[in-house]
Amino acid sequence: MAEDPGTQGPDKAPENLGRKVGRRVERKQQARARGRRTAWFGLGMFGLVGWSVAVPTLIGIAIGVWADRRWPGEVSWTLTLLIIGVALGCLNAWYWIKQESEDD
Repeated sequence: MAEDPGTQGPDKAPENLGRKVGRRVERKQQARARGRRTAWFGLGMFGLVGWSVAVPTLIGIAIGVWADRRWPGEVSWTLTLLIIGVALGCLNAWYWIKQESEDD
């Protein structure tokens, strides 16, 4: 089941290779022009990711506590909305990290 070295897949075509190399060169030039990022940038990004998870989680807890007081029952709205808040926060953090990595 080894791939025949004579065949070329879509990722191995010479024109695709040229585009990939060109994109990497462009990214290197942008990084050199921008300079090195400082530790403050890293701390700021860390804070952004932290808050992007914390805020939806706290909002979910607050709405859950309110819903538990208003409609008590077998299901804990607080726990349910806590989990939903954490999930939304993680998606939000993933989005910010992905956006930042695309700039590199």
